[in-house]
Amino acid sequence: MRAMVLRAIGKPLRLETRPDPLPGTGEIRVRVEACAVCRTDLHVVDGELPDPKLPIVPGHEIVGIVDAIGPGVAGMAVGTRVGVPWLGHTCGACPYCLEGRENLCDRPLFTGYTRDGGFATHVVADAAFAFPLDGYADPVAAAPLMCAGLIGWRSLRKAGDARRIGLYGFGAAAHIIAQVCRWQGRSVFAFTRAGDKAAQAHALSLGCTWAGSSDDAPPEPLDAAILFAPAGPLVPAALKAVRKGGRVVCGGIHMSDIPQFPYRLIWEERSIISVANLTRQDAVEFLALAPEAGVRTTTREYPLEGANEALSDLRAGRFQGAAVLVP
Repeated sequence: MRAMVLRAIGKPLRLETRPDPLPGTGEIRVRVEACAVCRTDLHVVDGELPDPKLPIVPGHEIVGIVDAIGPGVAGMAVGTRVGVPWLGHTCGACPYCLEGRENLCDRPLFTGYTRDGGFATHVVADAAFAFPLDGYADPVAAAPLMCAGLIGWRSLRKAGDARRIGLYGFGAAAHIIAQVCRWQGRSVFAFTRAGDKAAQAHALSLGCTWAGSSDDAPPEPLDAAILFAPAGPLVPAALKAVRKGGRVVCGGIHMSDIPQFPYRLIWEERSIISVANLTRQDAVEFLALAPEAGVRTTTREYPLEGANEALSDLRAGRFQGAAVLVP
């Protein structure tokens, strides 16, 4: 197999050839067809997430074909197309797992962070955390759904029944969840980097009601806002944009520090909530809903060897939608 490997924080990924991995008990091996590039991959490479397992193969938005099955795996056949997400394993025994809140597991494993991920030709995954993609014929189009879509969906659920919803940072997650919002009959207000006319045009093309800079006030108060951009100063900006009783959902795994802000911004029962990881139920729900909602992902393809370029382009905002590695 070939893989793009992170051996030192802040350094470029290196292309390496390794022996083909073998699945252990409860595991499958997946021949990777596509792996989307997530901002979380940037956080791993840049050292903004603590204690990655080095060396590590990043990538956790994986679509591929099962080509080997380990002992103890039931209900999974060679040749099945599956998706492998960020949450790669949970202990099943801690209080959070027993409460049905496995996204908060005390002893989890994360794909592309604490177990090898999909910037490779093959990956071994826990079969219980791989999802059959029946009906998904295009692996490139499906790859961004495995994190941008799933985290976007969990964030939207945390936003409640908001009819007017703001999306801060119109990247991979926002462009997917905006389509779900429109299908549900919500009004979507897109907030981008100052002067990013391309992102604003992309948002409007997907049916958003309004698109502007994150420094701008929306034309009407929002019921809720979801922050996908990892910028702490957006929290008080979003609080200012939501109505009384509104909610601000922080959808990222990492965010720069939230600056001090006056109490009046959170008064009148406004609230801030974070989203951590995902559950398997989130995936079951969203992967069934996305085709019904007519979700279409915007992607830019890169070869596996172009992973560093894809990360650089993501960091600089050089494309709309999601970057996808195609081995």
